[in-house]
Amino acid sequence: MRKPRQLQAGVTYHVTSKINRGNYEMKTSEIKNLFLEVIKAAKTKYDFIISNFCIMDNHFHFLITPGKGESLSKIMQWIKCSFTRRWNKKHNMTGHLWGERFWSRIINGIEDFLKTVGYIDNNPVASGLVKEAKDWEFGGLFHYIMGRIDIVFPPDEAILERYLAMRRGGVG
Repeated sequence: MRKPRQLQAGVTYHVTSKINRGNYEMKTSEIKNLFLEVIKAAKTKYDFIISNFCIMDNHFHFLITPGKGESLSKIMQWIKCSFTRRWNKKHNMTGHLWGERFWSRIINGIEDFLKTVGYIDNNPVASGLVKEAKDWEFGGLFHYIMGRIDIVFPPDEAILERYLAMRRGGVG
């Protein structure tokens, strides 16, 4: 039996989901851009904020806050199903693309938020895809630096300063 998902109104979640069998179905820039388009479309349908994200070759991470009255599960179901339909159409395939249901956990406080932002930013660095997180075109840090706020919601100055201090090795 699956463990029930923790859901609360007004909280931020770290969400991740993997492609079935760990396959690298999102390896190309073209497919990652397709996923970005699905996220943009979801933002016109649902009320939510993405504080950070990272799209990898076989999974993604979101730091997401559903709006008042919105369901995290419905948002994620729509994003994953819409992407699967587009991916299948592009590859002339049918069937499911994602492995198990998405994983999520509630972010508990500012320190947890900042550590999770750093973890998400560091995914492509840890995988050897880039030397610095700011260079990963399919991540929130890159989008923030480039002024692209169609997906990522810019943090307020206090949060940004604490995050930058953590990145520099300061206390924050």
